[in-house]
Amino acid sequence: MQEGCRFHAHRSALGSMPAIRVANRARRSATSMKSSDSVPATTSLAPSSLEARVSQQSSDTTSKRRVAVQGSNAIHTSPRAAATPPAVVSPRATDHLPKNVSQEQVLQNSFAMPSNSRSAGSASSQKAALAPKGTASEMPGFSMPLRRFMTYARVECGLAPATLEAYARDLDDLVGDLVARGVSSALDVRPEHLVEHVRFLSRDRALDPSTIVRHVSTVRVFFRFLHANRDIPDNPARLLERPTKWRKLPDVLSPAQMRKLVEAPNADHGELWIRDRAILELMYASGLRASEVGSVRLNQWFPTIASLSVIGKGSKQRIVPVGEYAARALERWLSEQRPQLVEGNEGRADHRLFVSNRGKPLERVAVWMLVKKYAAAAGLHDVHPHVLRHSFATDLLRGGCDLRTVQEFLGHASVVTTQIYTHVDKSRLREVARKFHPRFG
Repeated sequence: MQEGCRFHAHRSALGSMPAIRVANRARRSATSMKSSDSVPATTSLAPSSLEARVSQQSSDTTSKRRVAVQGSNAIHTSPRAAATPPAVVSPRATDHLPKNVSQEQVLQNSFAMPSNSRSAGSASSQKAALAPKGTASEMPGFSMPLRRFMTYARVECGLAPATLEAYARDLDDLVGDLVARGVSSALDVRPEHLVEHVRFLSRDRALDPSTIVRHVSTVRVFFRFLHANRDIPDNPARLLERPTKWRKLPDVLSPAQMRKLVEAPNADHGELWIRDRAILELMYASGLRASEVGSVRLNQWFPTIASLSVIGKGSKQRIVPVGEYAARALERWLSEQRPQLVEGNEGRADHRLFVSNRGKPLERVAVWMLVKKYAAAAGLHDVHPHVLRHSFATDLLRGGCDLRTVQEFLGHASVVTTQIYTHVDKSRLREVARKFHPRFG
C-alpha cells in the first residue's frame, strides 16, 4: 500500500505530462515485477468491463490493482499501482454500494467527478453538473464545521445574504467533490485534494477564472476558520494559490443605445410599462445594481432633493442623485400605478419602492428579465442589468467626472475597482494622449 501511495504521489506530480509517457512508466514498473509476481504484467480492460472489475475487487481486495491512464481508452493493472486515479472512484467510496452497481454507473451519477473516458470532442461541450443544494450540510463529517462557519459569517462578519448563499454553494461543490474522492471528513482533507478540486473546477466545470477565484477564496476562508478553532490540526488550504484573474473591459452601451433602451417601454408592452420605464431610467441615472433596485424602500426616496439612499454590498449606505428624466418617471409610477397594485397593503409590499403585479416586492430575477425583455425590444444583444451600471460610470467619466466621485456613486470599496472604466472610453484616452504627449499629433 505504501508503494501504491508513493506511485500515486509521483503520478500526481506529473501534471500535464503526455498520457503515453505515463503509460510507458506503468508498463516498465509492471515488467520489473513480472518475475516475482504471478499477476500478468499488463492487462487491458475496456470501459464496459468496469462492473466486473469492481465486483471482483470487492471480493478480493488484495488482487490486481489498477492504474488509470488519462487520455487512453484502456486501464492498465500492476501489482505496484495501488493508487486510485482522479477519474476512478475509490474502493472506500463504493463499499456501501450494492455489488451489482458498477463503478461506471457511480462515475456517471457523480456530480463532482465525471468520467474521463469521454472523447476530447465531447469534453468541451459537456460540463460537470452542480452539486445538489445542501450537500455539505448532509455529510456527517462536514455538517457541524459548516454550521459553525456559516454562523460565524452571518453573525460576526455580518455578510450579506447573497454572499452567504454564494459561500454555501461553493462549499456544497467542494464537499461533493471531496466525497467523490473518498474524503468523508474535514480532518481527512489534504492539500492535494484541494489542488485537484481547483483543477476540476477549471477543466471539468469550465468555470470562468473570476468564479474560480471566488471559489478558492471561500475554501481558504473556510479551512482557515476550522484551523483557528482547532477543528483540524493543519490548514490544507494555506498554500492554495488562486488562478490568474484576467481583468476584461466591461460591456457598455452608447448614449444612443441607452436612449433606445429606456424609451422601449410603452403601452404595447403591458400595463406595467410605467414601472418598467421608471426602473430603466433609475438604473441608468444612478448606476444601481439589480438587487438594489428591488430592495430600495419608499422612505429611501427623497423627492425634494431627487436622491436615493441605497444599501449596497456589505450593508454600506450611499446617497445617489437621480436625474430629471428618472425622477419624473419615478414620480409618475408612484402616483399613477403603484397605489393600484399595493391597494393599501404596505405590509405585503414590504414598503418597497417597486412591486410586482401582485403588489409584492420585486425580486432581482424579475429586474434581470425586465432588462433582457426591453433590450430585445430595442434590438440590443447581450444586455443585462450590470451593463446599465457600466454605461452609467463610463458616461460620467466621458463627461469629465473624476474617478473618486464615480467610486462614491457606484459604492465601490476601493478605487481600484472603479479604474477599469477609465480604459473603456477610447476617445478620452486619445484626447489625454493628444494633450500631454509631445509627438502624438
